[in-house]
Amino acid sequence: MRILIIGGTRFIGPYVVSSLHQKGHEITVFHRGKTKSELPSGVNTLHGDRRQLTDFRKELRSSNPDIVLDMIPIVEQDAISINEVFKGVAQRVVAVSSQDVYRAYGVLNNKEPGPADPVPLTEKSPLRQKLYPYRGENLRDSKDPLKLMDDYDKILIERVYLKNPDLHGTILRLPMVYGPGDYQHRLFEFLKRMDDSRPVILLSESLAGWRWTRGYVENVASAISMAVVNNNAAGNIYNIGEQETLTMAEWGRKIGDAAGWHGKIMIVPDGKMPEHLLPGMNTSQQLVTDTSLLRSELKYSEHIQQHEALKRTIKWERANPPEKIPAGTFDYASEDTIIEKLDRIS
Repeated sequence: MRILIIGGTRFIGPYVVSSLHQKGHEITVFHRGKTKSELPSGVNTLHGDRRQLTDFRKELRSSNPDIVLDMIPIVEQDAISINEVFKGVAQRVVAVSSQDVYRAYGVLNNKEPGPADPVPLTEKSPLRQKLYPYRGENLRDSKDPLKLMDDYDKILIERVYLKNPDLHGTILRLPMVYGPGDYQHRLFEFLKRMDDSRPVILLSESLAGWRWTRGYVENVASAISMAVVNNNAAGNIYNIGEQETLTMAEWGRKIGDAAGWHGKIMIVPDGKMPEHLLPGMNTSQQLVTDTSLLRSELKYSEHIQQHEALKRTIKWERANPPEKIPAGTFDYASEDTIIEKLDRIS
């Protein structure tokens, strides 16, 4: 099968490329050429900016793909451009979306009114009514590198892909993805405290019991590749993520076990927590998704178990800490004050 991947060189992408390449498919990756990534020998590359996708129409169509995998759709026009370029060439588009499409995400971030939505969220759960989840009251300056996020919305992208009768779409809604290459360093705040030999890690009461579906990068990549090669996925939407969703307290403990940390996690009432450790979101809304459709229809299961996944992630994180750490993130003095007060009370 000939597969053209839009993106594919950052974090999740190289794992997807490797997974598809190992299955014997002919792979072409279209990317800007700005991210260094070791792709398997034999993978073809085309360089260009997906924001100007139609400028590369001839080169892209010449790869004659059966399937187009869109790893990085950000705005509605991205999907429109894919449909224009590959109409009459490709059979299907597989698009990487996000679980931020759900109304629950808007409730979590206090942008949608009403009570929390029930979980687990299925592919048919309500979507956000308010578009552009990362747009503030004022639009960003045109020179702001994050200007594109004013128009980000996976809901609009999904609509374009699912409504095109000439190029059938498959939508993959991703969870919180962790693993080697995670540029968001999702384990870092737990791991740094552990590696700094902190005997106690504080979690606010509201955050400790909160749950968010996660997925290890290699497992997520495997799920994506399965959806790419299975034509029965045409026209369908799938949640991707681990079957069991841990609370934040449980997640911290699992990281500690994998990191060799023997301290304790202390749950503290929100009113007694340092401001920098408060969640800043409506934690009454859980972000737990149902992944049973992916498992039943595509026969997906995790091939790397969670403890091993965490060990691999921790090894990478220790070797690749973030270049910049926001000031006040690790205010150990204020944390120690809280711990001492609670110890005296207990």
